[in-house]
Amino acid sequence: MYAENYEIALAKIHSRPKMHKEGSLSRMRRAVAAFGHPEEKLTAIHVAGTNGKGSVVNDLRYLANAQGLTVGTFTSPFLMRFNERISIDGTPISDEALLALVNEVGPQVAELDAVAPDNQITEFEFVTLLMLVYFAQQSLDLAIIEVGIGGLTDATNVITPLVSVITTIGYDHMALLGDTLAEIATHKAGIIKPGRPVVVGRLPEEAQQVVVATAQQNKSQLYVLGADFKTTRQQALATWGETFDFTGLDQQVKGVELPMLGDYQVDNAAVALAAFVLVSQQLHQTITAKTIKQGLAQARWLGRLEKINDQPLIVLDGAHNEPAMQALAATLKANFSQMDVYIIFAALKDKATTKMLAILERLPNVHIVLTQFNGNSRVASADELERASAQELPLYANWPEALQAVLQEASADDMLLLTGSLYFVSEVRQYFES
Repeated sequence: MYAENYEIALAKIHSRPKMHKEGSLSRMRRAVAAFGHPEEKLTAIHVAGTNGKGSVVNDLRYLANAQGLTVGTFTSPFLMRFNERISIDGTPISDEALLALVNEVGPQVAELDAVAPDNQITEFEFVTLLMLVYFAQQSLDLAIIEVGIGGLTDATNVITPLVSVITTIGYDHMALLGDTLAEIATHKAGIIKPGRPVVVGRLPEEAQQVVVATAQQNKSQLYVLGADFKTTRQQALATWGETFDFTGLDQQVKGVELPMLGDYQVDNAAVALAAFVLVSQQLHQTITAKTIKQGLAQARWLGRLEKINDQPLIVLDGAHNEPAMQALAATLKANFSQMDVYIIFAALKDKATTKMLAILERLPNVHIVLTQFNGNSRVASADELERASAQELPLYANWPEALQAVLQEASADDMLLLTGSLYFVSEVRQYFES
């Protein structure tokens, strides 16, 4: 028996190497070949990008479910439990199914590792392989697969999707992807496949040039937000959300309601909608305005400007890099400039914490508190965050203490925002749900 129970199965997954120095698809190609190429059995959408990947996957899943399709999703990281990463119609894989899957796949992977002990399959490659094998066994109409990091040499890039999606391109994971937007874009554009359409969000010019060139090389039709399809944002919903009109790809849909706040979430929804229209065309399915509205009206995404309390208003947002923090700051300016906003900030030490804090510190109505959390070995200590800040900010050794201090200071009319890391948001959500 490879793993006797669920806990051991998880331990087996997490004990694998995190990465190798050289990025390569050689291990994944060897692995999928050993399992009879499960990736070839999938009808898939592949989603890459610096930020917005999870939201686009989520929006796509709701659109496809509204169309009556059975949908598998592969995402990372998880918010509450590991099983969320491999889900069908929003329901995470069960503990029993995951255990059986690890026992099915694990022994053969161990044999592959024995042949190349210095080039063992990594943790993310193993999880990707689990997903591919599992989805190939299910009666799925569609698999929506999120890239881990980059795209070109990411483990998920063994698939050939109906549509490739690149949400945004900004500075993150630079040690792995490069120091310039062009270098980062080269990795993201690596998911573009010959003759398969590509949908992209709002990209910086330097990155856009790389994506356009890659699409041309692959003879892939490119659909760009703001050019080939457009949105007109209406007034924000009183019930925590956005309304927008969508035009493009032979679709014109007015009054689409989205249960999330922010211009960037409208962009994400538009990118998802464009990709879904292209998939529907290839599957010879008719998509209606009613289906679109019904799907996106339900597309809540936990941990992204998620309201968990009304008075005082308590919000969680997993902004974990500079572009995500810029998007969060824009939403705070647009929607909450009339309120005092108390921010409890905790982050990982390998993120651009100085730049992230600088973005928040420029907001006039914001009061920032620095703290730390327990759920990750890479967490930045409160002292490290203090050194990253240009201001003298209150420090707390743990976030529940910070939360209590802020709650005593804030009024019922203020907003309390916990942000800086999805891992932090995950820990806070578990605290509030317990």
